[in-house]
Amino acid sequence: MILNASGCLDALAAPEIAAQLDIFVTKTVTPLPRGGNEPTRIAETDLGMLNSIGLANPGIDAFVTDVLPELAELEIPVWVSVGGFSAADYADLCSRLDAYDDVATIELNVSCPNVAEPADSVAEIVAAARAATSKSLYAKLSPASGDITAVAEAAGAAGADGLSLVNTIRGLALDATTLEPTLSTATGGLSGPALRPIALAAVFGCFRATGLPIVGMGGVETGRHAIELIAAGATAVALGTSLFADPEAPARIRSELELEAERLGFETPLAAHAAAHEEEGRRKLRKVA
Repeated sequence: MILNASGCLDALAAPEIAAQLDIFVTKTVTPLPRGGNEPTRIAETDLGMLNSIGLANPGIDAFVTDVLPELAELEIPVWVSVGGFSAADYADLCSRLDAYDDVATIELNVSCPNVAEPADSVAEIVAAARAATSKSLYAKLSPASGDITAVAEAAGAAGADGLSLVNTIRGLALDATTLEPTLSTATGGLSGPALRPIALAAVFGCFRATGLPIVGMGGVETGRHAIELIAAGATAVALGTSLFADPEAPARIRSELELEAERLGFETPLAAHAAAHEEEGRRKLRKVA
């Protein structure tokens, strides 16, 4: 499956791109409307893109009233990304979304680098969300965690059905002339090629630790990048920065992924799932699953 990373595509503004995806993931929705951070909020670097959007969104009331019905008309399965500042915020958001059949899965954004982190732990947030909804829950984690595999295990134990790996990691860029930060918030979330080996390591370690389904993301620009995430343990791949540069990226990468799988001797791309794990590791993972 090919998805978009949350916040990297407006499906209503670009339905022709969204139609290339298997699933559309919304921008993160919060309890109240947010205007986001002041400009400048996006900056290019030699190694990828920095963003400091600050979770700009219309809030849950406007989302379910105005946005969700329009997304449903696109006839693409919808995952809704939610974010808050306490476990209660996440529980309230999940409770609101639980009633809507058009919401296939809820992604818990517990790792945005551009706003204050929730005061509660990932385990508390997932447990509160799990109690509030029967929908599938994916926890989106940060590679900046001291031990992301331990966080993933805690999320799984608390009721997460899957993981989204990884969110951006904090970075800084300076203006070429003034040497001042290019972003209004100074630092922002780094995405793109520099994130790729970090994401690969996170997927590898978290799959080995939990056996949970994983959406792998971070610097995916080609079919080769996608199949490496699948080999590390991902069951789906999300595209982020590449969508800004190449509107045809989903269709192109899907085609490249199929060709790469065939070249490597796999009948389908998913047949390469967990190929990076040695046999002993695979036996352990089967017991977990």
